[in-house]
Amino acid sequence: MIFYFTGTGNSLYAAKQLDAEVVSIPQAIHRKDQTYEADTIGIVCPVYGHEMPSMVKDFLKEAKFCTDYLYLVLTFGNFHGGAASLAERELRAAGKRADYINTLKMADNFLPAFDMEEQMGSEPEKRVEEQIDRIRRDIAGRRRWIQPAGEEDREWHRKYLEAQKLLPDDLWSHIYRVTEDCIGCGICTRVCPAGCIRLEGQRAVYTMENCQMCMACIHHCPQNAIRLNTPEKNPQARYHNSHIRLTEIVNANDQHPELYKPRGI
Repeated sequence: MIFYFTGTGNSLYAAKQLDAEVVSIPQAIHRKDQTYEADTIGIVCPVYGHEMPSMVKDFLKEAKFCTDYLYLVLTFGNFHGGAASLAERELRAAGKRADYINTLKMADNFLPAFDMEEQMGSEPEKRVEEQIDRIRRDIAGRRRWIQPAGEEDREWHRKYLEAQKLLPDDLWSHIYRVTEDCIGCGICTRVCPAGCIRLEGQRAVYTMENCQMCMACIHHCPQNAIRLNTPEKNPQARYHNSHIRLTEIVNANDQHPELYKPRGI
């Protein structure tokens, strides 16, 4: 059993390669009974600023895992910044212990920092399948290991935290704007794992409440009508994992399924 969080499909793809039973955290977090039992339980999610999304942290605090082997796989695109050690710290604070935590380098979807065309072009050299195969063997062998954080990793995280202090406090709450190209298709509302987008007058409107910064909305907009209010490397380029269908992202993240009839997207 694997619980996953995904915005553009990387973590879902990884989860599907590691286990046949995958459960979306944005859906599971609403269950009244948060007790889960399985021989092996995994968590697969991206890291933003080297840390797990806040929704994943909340899930880990509430969930009770009855298992002999708990593992985490954290997807990232550039430098992981000691993500495994940071995740272990979160788990300990939640009263839990992981047997195995590793990172998986894939394409990075963070638009303010990366050109998505370059990221897609860099995928072959990251040898994702080889990384997944090594992790799969580790899990099958019940390896007990937490990826250590080196001094360079810690330095990257320190620099990130210092840079965040220099940014306006409300920067991330105003990061998106919706242009006149919006056609009111509602895809952005359905791929948002926090349900912080709605349609008003056939136009997308953001509340930004509990936004996870996964950028699923901006990457999946078919009209490229959602733009950043911060500088962007390549405003025309967007990313999604080529192995994952849009319907899978919708099924994973849709917080308002009652508002839509099946439309086969």
